[in-house]
Amino acid sequence: MIGTLINAGAIILGTLVGLLLRKGIPQRLQDTIGQGQGLCVILIGLSSAIKTADITCCIICMVVGSLLGAWIDIECRLNDLGKAIERKVSPHGAEGSVAKGFVTASLVFCVGAMAIVGSMDSGLRGDHSTLIAKSILDGVFAVIFTSSLGWGVGLSALAVLVYQGAIALLAMWIEPLLTTQIITEMSAVGGLLIMGIGLNMVYDKHHIPVGNMLPAIFLPMAYIPLMALFA
Repeated sequence: MIGTLINAGAIILGTLVGLLLRKGIPQRLQDTIGQGQGLCVILIGLSSAIKTADITCCIICMVVGSLLGAWIDIECRLNDLGKAIERKVSPHGAEGSVAKGFVTASLVFCVGAMAIVGSMDSGLRGDHSTLIAKSILDGVFAVIFTSSLGWGVGLSALAVLVYQGAIALLAMWIEPLLTTQIITEMSAVGGLLIMGIGLNMVYDKHHIPVGNMLPAIFLPMAYIPLMALFA
């Protein structure tokens, strides 16, 4: 859990720095910075997605996961959570701004191989090096995200704390399920979702419901063993 706590702390610190920097940036420049961030996020997602060794796995997991997520309506629930926090903390703030920062940052910080592998190493071997490296990256991104999305980015520290903390605590039971192949495909599917987040940041009016696609990340854990069974 130490690595996860460091990670959450880095996000909060990055958010505070981003808020200080944001005060001196005109709205026009904030919008431009936000689109530039979106392009960088697309690149990060692409770099993970192209590492897939099984494109069929990505396609099937995305389709099935999207159907499941849309049925549960995860996107709506995440937005409702963000807006509920927004109403309590900033009742006169810009509608949806806190929710957008929370959802966008949570997805970027939680989706990816570093979150999974780092949390496993932290929980099993007490090796926090991967999560510390991730903390530095997340802290920098928190500064950049906050400059355009606002303080809702800081709330993503809670999502990181719950997600990575759960993996670290359950690492002993999860490790046999997460082979190198499965982690690679989970990272590839996650890369596609990160690309979707980047596209949302660039083309704000054409929203991709990335939250509804979240179950797809975990489906390689079922798909790959099934394919091995029937091969």
